Amino acid sequence: MTPLGRAERSRVARVTGGPEHAERGSGLRIGVAIPVPDPIGPELERWRASFGDPQAGSVPAHITLLPPTGVDEADLPAIEEHLAQAASLVPAFDIQLRGTGTFRPVSPVVFAALAAGIAGCETLERRVRSGVLDRDVEFPYHPHVTVAHDLPDDVLDEAYEVLADLRAGWRCEQFALYVHDALDGRWNVRAEYRLA
Repeated sequence: MTPLGRAERSRVARVTGGPEHAERGSGLRIGVAIPVPDPIGPELERWRASFGDPQAGSVPAHITLLPPTGVDEADLPAIEEHLAQAASLVPAFDIQLRGTGTFRPVSPVVFAALAAGIAGCETLERRVRSGVLDRDVEFPYHPHVTVAHDLPDDVLDEAYEVLADLRAGWRCEQFALYVHDALDGRWNVRAEYRLA
């Protein structure tokens, strides 16, 4: 792998999560995440839909590594090379979900909480959100799986209570690059990267 020069790294790294970037370049929005595998992922997606979350049908269950980020399509080869390199440096690890948590009152989110795998996610997030994908984020990194977002308080309370006894786990052996489809609003997998 040939390292990018400072000027090229600076150009590619001008990425943002805000909609203002969608007006520049190709307006492509990407995200990087650990997909929650079957049968856990679909079950959490069904729960999210049952709470009336409008994103349930377009956002697969996942643990975010890089939040929605605007990039130029021409930069995708460098981004994909960077992600392959990041994956090669982090060994597979176990993830355990246990119970629920919330970011309220700061953010109207209820999530499935990680009881194991936090350190692995943090290491992977640092590797991903560096180099060509170096960007500022709005909140400190906290790995989780969103189950309800931007809903009335009583619905968020329900989600918090209903999934309080959640217990699930898997071996994290990969993560994925997602691309947002502006036409149907779905996040689709563009590429998957196997961990070391």
